[in-house]
Amino acid sequence: MRLRPALVAVLAVTTVLLPAVPVHAAVRSAPVLHRVVGEAVSAPLSEAIASLPVAEESREGYERTKFRHWVDADRNGCNTRAEVLIAEAVEAPAVGPKCALLGGTWRSPYDDLVVDDARQLDVDHVVPLAEAWDSGASAWSAGEREAYANDLGDARSLVAVSARSNRSKADKDIAEWLPPLDSYRCTYLRDWTAVKTRWGLAVDAGEREAMGRLAEGCPDETLTVVLAR
Repeated sequence: MRLRPALVAVLAVTTVLLPAVPVHAAVRSAPVLHRVVGEAVSAPLSEAIASLPVAEESREGYERTKFRHWVDADRNGCNTRAEVLIAEAVEAPAVGPKCALLGGTWRSPYDDLVVDDARQLDVDHVVPLAEAWDSGASAWSAGEREAYANDLGDARSLVAVSARSNRSKADKDIAEWLPPLDSYRCTYLRDWTAVKTRWGLAVDAGEREAMGRLAEGCPDETLTVVLAR
């Protein structure tokens, strides 16, 4: 799991295996019950996908401003966007006054594009804010939505990518958009599944079906996630 240990205090965790459920159960699922914040759950990718709850989605009432970001949670002068850019740089940028990033090089995993100007990068929510709203975040408190939008506790939640690939993705779910770089798609599926699991978000039937099909071509590696809520 690609954690940023300098940015998160890790709670004591207990590993539990999720129950085995067929990936292609289109309307049946076995969600993690009695979720405990800070607990680690582990399962093969196929089982983790099958364990996500299935529910219809609704965007009623969504506004991007309901997910406050980017914040400087640790008050070190760098907001969440800057923290991700610093953590994911191939060649580290110099950090100037007010966390201005000077120089540096990044490789956008969605399209394998090398970028040497931080202004040409977006920090993408792997599961977009609108998708999170559709999948359960509409019922969260403002504080929970802020925590989701600035999640530095799991490096799979936020990723620095080329602006053009992020604009192409927009708020599409995994059934509607995949990274142009074929070799990254299994990683994207794992990350999508991890974020949905971490935050207790549902999937709709079409999304579940698309994830199952994609998983058939991916290694069924164990996915470990620390629950955020």
